[in-house]
Amino acid sequence: MTDLQVRKMRFGFADEPVPFLWNETNPAFSSMANAVSFLAVAFEKMIGQMIPEAMPLIDDPAVVAEAEAFVRQEGQHSMAHRQHVKALIARYPGLKDTLTQVTAAYDDLSANTPLRYRLAYTADLEATFTPVFKLMLDNDDTLFAPGDDRVASLFLWHFVEEVEHRSSALIIYDAVIDDPWYRMRVAPSVFRHVWAVLRIACAGFNAQVPLADRKVDAISMFGMQARKKALLQRLPFSKTPNDGPVGSAFGHLRARQMLTAFGGVVRSQIPGHNPAGEQLPALAGQWFDRYDAGYDVTRWYTAAQSGATHA
Repeated sequence: MTDLQVRKMRFGFADEPVPFLWNETNPAFSSMANAVSFLAVAFEKMIGQMIPEAMPLIDDPAVVAEAEAFVRQEGQHSMAHRQHVKALIARYPGLKDTLTQVTAAYDDLSANTPLRYRLAYTADLEATFTPVFKLMLDNDDTLFAPGDDRVASLFLWHFVEEVEHRSSALIIYDAVIDDPWYRMRVAPSVFRHVWAVLRIACAGFNAQVPLADRKVDAISMFGMQARKKALLQRLPFSKTPNDGPVGSAFGHLRARQMLTAFGGVVRSQIPGHNPAGEQLPALAGQWFDRYDAGYDVTRWYTAAQSGATHA
C-alpha cells in the first residue's frame, strides 16, 4: 500500500486581495511562482484525466494504490492553485484568457497525444521536481518567508508533497509502459512544451498586469532569452516591446547550489534513475512533522505567532 497522504488545504485567498508581487523582495521569483500556479491548474487537470485511462492497464494492486493516492494529491494541488489563480484574475480580469490558453495547451495533449506520451511527460517532469524544489526549499528564507504567507504556504505545501510522491509518476509509467528509453527520447519535446506554456503565462502577465505591480519583465524566468530581449530593446529603431527590467529569481543563490540542482535535473532523465534515492530538503521533513503535530501549515510563517493549528 502507498504511504502517500492526501491533505486538504485552504489558504484563504478569498479573505483579502492577493498581490501579484507577493514577495516584494524578489519580483522575478514572484512572477515565476505565479506562472507555476497557472501551469499547475492545467497540468494537474491532464493528470486527473490520464490516470483513469491508465488504471485498467495496471495489474499490481500496490501500483493501483499509488496511482490513486497520486492523482488525489494532484487534485488537491489543482484546486488550491485554482483559488490562487482565481484571486489574481479578480484583480486582473484579462488573466482569465491567459488561463484559458494555458489550459488549452494541456487539453490539446490530452486529446491528441497517446497515453504513453502523457505518462512519459508526467514522469519526466515530476522527476525534475525533487532537485529543483530542494533548491527552493533550502532557500525558503529569501524565496518564501518575506512574502504573502498564503501564497508562500501554498507553494511550500505543494513542493513538499511533490517530494513526497517523487517516485509515483515513474512507478505508474513503468507499470504501464516500461520503456525507459522512450521516456528519455521524448524528454526534449516535454520540456519544450513546458517552457512554451510558461511563456504563455508570462506573456499574459506582461499584457495584463501593470509594470508597477510586477516590477520586472515577466519573462525574466527565461534567463538568456530575457537578457537577449533586453539587449534588442536598446538597438536603434527596435520594435522589441519593453515590458520592464529583467530580474533574477535565483541570482542571490550560491553557484554550487544551482549547479547541484541542474545536475539533479539532468540525472533525473537518465534511464534507471530512481527518484527515491534523491537527497531531500530538510524543510520537507520539518513540514510533515509540523503537519502531524497539528500546526497550521496554511500559515507556515505566521501561525506560530497566534498558536494556530489545523483541524
